[in-house]
Amino acid sequence: MAGEKRELFIGGESVPTLDGRTTEDLNPFTGEVHAVVAAASPADVTRAVDAAQEAFASWSATSPSVRRGILLRAADDLEARTPEAVKLMAAEVGGVAGWAGFNVMLAAGILREAAAAVTQPVGEVLTTEVPGQLSLAVREPLGVVAAFAPWNAPIILSTRAVAAPIAAGNTVVLKPSEDAPIAAGLFIADVLHEAGLPAGVLNVVTNAPQDAAEVATALITDPRVRAVNFTGSTEVGRIVGTLAAQHLKPAVLELGGKNSLLVLDDADLDHAVNAATFGSFLNAGQICMSTDRILVHRAVAEEFTAKLAAKVSSLPHGDPADAGTVIGPVINPRAAQRIAALVGEAVGAGARVRAGGEGAATVLDGVTPDMRIFQEEIFGPAVVVTTVADDDEAVTIANNTEHGLTAGIITEDSRRGFGLAQRIRTGIVHVGNQTVDDEPQAPFGGVKASGYGRFGGRWGIEAFSTTRWVTIAGGHGHFPF
Repeated sequence: MAGEKRELFIGGESVPTLDGRTTEDLNPFTGEVHAVVAAASPADVTRAVDAAQEAFASWSATSPSVRRGILLRAADDLEARTPEAVKLMAAEVGGVAGWAGFNVMLAAGILREAAAAVTQPVGEVLTTEVPGQLSLAVREPLGVVAAFAPWNAPIILSTRAVAAPIAAGNTVVLKPSEDAPIAAGLFIADVLHEAGLPAGVLNVVTNAPQDAAEVATALITDPRVRAVNFTGSTEVGRIVGTLAAQHLKPAVLELGGKNSLLVLDDADLDHAVNAATFGSFLNAGQICMSTDRILVHRAVAEEFTAKLAAKVSSLPHGDPADAGTVIGPVINPRAAQRIAALVGEAVGAGARVRAGGEGAATVLDGVTPDMRIFQEEIFGPAVVVTTVADDDEAVTIANNTEHGLTAGIITEDSRRGFGLAQRIRTGIVHVGNQTVDDEPQAPFGGVKASGYGRFGGRWGIEAFSTTRWVTIAGGHGHFPF
């Protein structure tokens, strides 16, 4: 796919930008140009919203069976394109084959869950004090939805950004990350369009990195856009949420995490090591749910850490296009420099390298709370191990962060684990498992600086619909004047 050229997707067609500008999409492993894509301006955003607004009346009135059929066909078509997705993610975001395959599998599940939601009840009959009156709470689509998809799980998160809004009867303008304009945007538009999605229901605007703020602002502030969803960093999420609030638009924000994995003194250590390695290093640690801090009970800390270091040291890394690669590259040189700085500062302040270092998958211990790597989201192939005296200390450290996305608790005592889960302030927690998990029917999202609102299942449909109160009088009423 080297040298591929892609335009904007507006009104069911691939169209160039109004000013003809383009931008390069780079392969993070080779540094070479993977594709050249259209670089939208605010005027192009207006065109996309025009198309979405025009399509809304017809799409919102489309029968449930038609909407469901399109989403189900899209799920099947997406699965059939798995080999294409694997190649695309390797070239565009450095994703290894297993991760790309999981992206397709979960995204197909998201489409099927959205299809199922289409025919679920959309309201309820209310009690009323008025004799003979019928009182209804009716859920209806909002209108045009602005959606923002990141690069790290591009097929999952672009699908999640649009599936529930479309299922609920909305139309969408999707702005994918500049690091994954195809995998996080144009690819899912191709799939849905080929499955029969009408023109204008989903539109995709790609942009140059330097234009990101201007393009996003134009999209969020367009008065015809009635809701926003954003998945990405907390830093950018604060800006998106503030801008949406200023224009009185609801937003679903799924942001960063500083996720802890608790390894208790009764843990099966081989299972704990396997779980921790997966949670920390899947997609080179570039997942919002990635395990950043492992909090391990003092009684088993050294044995656990030694086994973890040995396993992490054995992970194959390199070219994501090679089938055996487990850890591919980070997304760009800027990210690599940031991660190296976090690790280097910690080591310089006394942290100990147990595995990796200098660009390889890294395990550190001896990290103290005053180190940046202990407090900031790593979002890369590194994890810190911290020894705790007991369960109470583990919970205190797990909660000592502005974030609150997910957590894991490795224990053989489910009652003990559930008790700790109730004390950890995150939107998601997994007892007996690590921090990375997702299912289309589950409510997904965080608390505190990890965002608000929920994707998934009925919660996703509720997020992208509004409730109206409608009454039908049983007769002529009597008025006091």
